[in-house]
Amino acid sequence: MASIKKIARRSFLIGSAAIVGGVAFGTYKYHQPAPNPLEPQEGRAILNPFVFVDQSGITLIAPRAEMGQGIKSSWAALIAEELDVDPAKVTVLHGPAAKAYYNSAMMTEALPGRGYDTSDFQHSLGAIVGNMSKFLNLQVTGGSSSMRDGFERMRHAGASARETLKQAAAERLGLSRDQLTTEDGHVLAPDGNRIAYADLAGEAAGLDPIKTDLRPASDWRLIGKDVPRIDMAAKVTGTAGFGVDVRLHGMKFAAIRQSPHFGVGKESFDASAAETMPGVEKVLDLGDAVAVVASNTWLAQQAVDAIGVSWRPAPYPGTTDGIFDEIARTFEDAPNSTLRDDGDVEALPDGATVIEAEYRLPYLAHATMEPMNATALYTGAALQIWAPNQGPTIVQKKAANIAGLDTEAVEVNTTYLGGGFGRRIETDYTDRAVQIAMAMKGTPVQLTWSREEDMRHDVYRPGAIARYRAAVKDGKAVMVHGKIAAQSSTVEGAGRMLGLPMSGPDKGHVDAAFNQPLAIPNFRIEGYLSKPMIPVGFWRSVGASFNGFFSDCIVDEMAHAADRDPLDFRLELARAEWEPAAKVLEAVRDMSAWTGSTPEGVGRGVAIAYSFGTPVAQVIEVIEEDGEIRMSKAWIAADLGQVIDPQNTRAQMFGGMVYGLSAACFGEITFDDGAVEQGNFPDYDALRMHTMPAVEVELLQNQPRMGGAGEPGTPPAAPALTNALFDLTGKRARQLPLMHEFDLLA
Repeated sequence: MASIKKIARRSFLIGSAAIVGGVAFGTYKYHQPAPNPLEPQEGRAILNPFVFVDQSGITLIAPRAEMGQGIKSSWAALIAEELDVDPAKVTVLHGPAAKAYYNSAMMTEALPGRGYDTSDFQHSLGAIVGNMSKFLNLQVTGGSSSMRDGFERMRHAGASARETLKQAAAERLGLSRDQLTTEDGHVLAPDGNRIAYADLAGEAAGLDPIKTDLRPASDWRLIGKDVPRIDMAAKVTGTAGFGVDVRLHGMKFAAIRQSPHFGVGKESFDASAAETMPGVEKVLDLGDAVAVVASNTWLAQQAVDAIGVSWRPAPYPGTTDGIFDEIARTFEDAPNSTLRDDGDVEALPDGATVIEAEYRLPYLAHATMEPMNATALYTGAALQIWAPNQGPTIVQKKAANIAGLDTEAVEVNTTYLGGGFGRRIETDYTDRAVQIAMAMKGTPVQLTWSREEDMRHDVYRPGAIARYRAAVKDGKAVMVHGKIAAQSSTVEGAGRMLGLPMSGPDKGHVDAAFNQPLAIPNFRIEGYLSKPMIPVGFWRSVGASFNGFFSDCIVDEMAHAADRDPLDFRLELARAEWEPAAKVLEAVRDMSAWTGSTPEGVGRGVAIAYSFGTPVAQVIEVIEEDGEIRMSKAWIAADLGQVIDPQNTRAQMFGGMVYGLSAACFGEITFDDGAVEQGNFPDYDALRMHTMPAVEVELLQNQPRMGGAGEPGTPPAAPALTNALFDLTGKRARQLPLMHEFDLLA
């Protein structure tokens, strides 16, 4: 069996069992703990890499980025559950870039299989494979994995801290540890004596951490309950520190202009006008870009706009149509994957009704509210970075390579993120800040991309084409054969992240299509990978963002061809395949009082998608008023297994749906002369308060294992809306955005 080291030198196998075998048979010491990056200080007890106690109380080191998903609060609740403290009294800091903070849940998505039918053995393998992230230094926030990653790790950290503090108290009091209990941040002795955790810090610092069992669910006080967000006050008052809020003594400000054509640089440039502008300190030639350093961001942006640049032509088709022609040509090649191939999709029974459909979805930008930015200080011997990022160890490694430093000489400070959605797993914006800081040795420089620079230099959700052939007979689903072509987010995005070529069947490319939990006897899904053209990466829900649309829309077309109620049609298929999928459909049916018929001027659509371990069903209602169509109501049902914080999870489902609906209605990135045509929100709109439907969310806990929360609300949104529009108008939308075919309220 090949070792992980040897595999890593060649390539990273996606969707393959080869790495699973390598880990499972012990070719690497995956049980060996990573070093604790926290440094001891006087009066501070470093109880484990996640918890320390000093005179100020309990501090949690949360290695996942807070980008609005409530990770700081939820992880604090997990620690507090075992440590017997009020989560509101826990100070939460983002951890440094360190191996100890690897994401133990992300790698499980690469395991073969559909996910929803994972056996206990496969699940145990997933726990083993999760340790691979330690060796790859994947300290990453993404993949809707933070709660799955932290659910046991954080509780173990809290339990170990509790018992270590009890041991310190036991030694002080001359008692045995089992005579002591804990309550509200104190150790309690049998005689009623109470010792605050902070008062035990000095003694606990000299003890080895004690391992212990976790408390049973029957003793939980916090898990499964609504916990107030600990970052709420800072965000409401504007005191929360985002990347653009970083201010350092003597700091300068930078703006950048990169080629509008991806993958190429410039022929020449004229900076004479910019160089004479008051406040401009330096104009930088970055090889394939230009930048200006000035006394403030606005001046830097005005100056960089004044630079005349001649850019090299694009090495890919210059128009949207030309790019999609290249994607379509991918169908002429052999598929990269056939991860579902049940029955025989070629042999149809006599009398079957066949549906053939081609769906097309556009490239999409992330459009985070906080544009790309990073602050860097280079001294020659060391480098400090302050940035809203989703992968500190990735930022650290890339920055060290650029600066020619050891990774230990690069310090990464992670701020709050003004939106991430997968965009800030990339390091292009931090890399640029490092380049500029190296030219300004000894001076901290904050680089902020303009909104236009951000929109036109994203790593986009790939544009995609799906060709489906399906059949029904006697009201039953007989066959589905789907072919899906797009650039690969896994090959391109994960390849950049890991610095390795990616090979093997790309499971993420067909996620939410091959593993749709519906019992269709003849069911084949093929994935086709288009060649790299436009930079693509991880966009909220990744491949499921387009496959949720493809795979549910064809089912809706099948239901209507079979003259069946669309929800009942799905429910019948889900009951025969996986009960939790059926339960979320039943939930939205009951929540929405679905009857299968709608009055004149009203349309309803239903959709279901399984992604990131979570089945989500949505019903959306649209109404026609004064010649415009608006969404009036929406219902969401999701089964995440164990729910940590119901209020926060409902917010994630709501937010995921809004993100998907915004893209469905208005989102598209188009190209002319090789350049992105959209530049700002007037060109790339989103839902507003007056266009949002009223939303109800129900959380189920039927499945035995924990699913993700941040992304699964996105995939069903677009198909639920298009299915509702079909119910209202009789017009079937097979392309997005919908603004081109319907008069939507804007």
